[in-house]
Amino acid sequence: MTALRLGSSASDLDRAAALLRGSALVAFPTETVYGLGGDASDGRAVAGIFAAKNRPSFNPLIVHLPDMDAVTRYATLSGDAARLAEAFWPGPMTLVLPLRPDAGLSPLVTAGLSTVAIRVPANRLARDLLAHTGRPVAAPSANPSGRISATTADHVMDHLSNRIAAVVDGGPCTVGVESTILACDDAGCRLLRPGGLPAETAEACLGAPLLPPVASATPNAPGQLASHYAPRGSVRLNVTDPEPDEILLGFGPVEAALNLSPSGDLVEAAAGLFGALHRLDAMGADRIAVAPIPETGLGRAINDRLRRAAAPR
Repeated sequence: MTALRLGSSASDLDRAAALLRGSALVAFPTETVYGLGGDASDGRAVAGIFAAKNRPSFNPLIVHLPDMDAVTRYATLSGDAARLAEAFWPGPMTLVLPLRPDAGLSPLVTAGLSTVAIRVPANRLARDLLAHTGRPVAAPSANPSGRISATTADHVMDHLSNRIAAVVDGGPCTVGVESTILACDDAGCRLLRPGGLPAETAEACLGAPLLPPVASATPNAPGQLASHYAPRGSVRLNVTDPEPDEILLGFGPVEAALNLSPSGDLVEAAAGLFGALHRLDAMGADRIAVAPIPETGLGRAINDRLRRAAAPR
């Protein structure tokens, strides 16, 4: 059965919310990427997310909530984490927080950990849907595991239309890369995944540098698998002289089949990254060369996604 395509009307949001409360899966837009939503308190729904994405069950999921009041029902928010939440929620930041014993979330959401990844998205349509649903919604990116993330409803329909109940079409995502994931403890706050909130911005709020993640054999937050966000073709990075059989994904004033930002604007490049990778797939690109991108601001998130796309599969 093909997924329903819903809009932003109150009746469509009511229908999407009812599907979520009934253990069905609904994709919806955030400012970062489209999320594949399921009721985080319903083990059947969460298992359905893993099945639809073909996602490793040891990889935790992000719980999306409509506001700060909802966050404290499921997690403990204090110290530096509370300061970050006050500054950047709603927004493209996920915090890994201590899980409340009475949270009632499916253990599949946390991969059996004592922490939970939580985000309050800035996208108004997403928050309206979450408020209509009245449940915590687990929502990884709405794409098959390891493949390019979806930044439009068309991307979702292309890959998941026969695996989910509905997609709420809110147009293209404005940020275009996943949320920055941070975790705070007594030693400070750690950058677990670069994303839509530049690390420098978080550091300015904290008045301290972010620490690197602690090495772990298994992911303690989403988006940490070595191979991820991959197009069908192979990817080679930091290319200034592409080979004859490579298609160049450019950045800045270079001649390229596709260019993330001819003017060298990292915000524009981040917003268009996954869309460009989808277009390269549609072009049948077997070998993709990517021009150098600065490792500053949103460039850190862009390069993180590209390195994972280029990793051996």
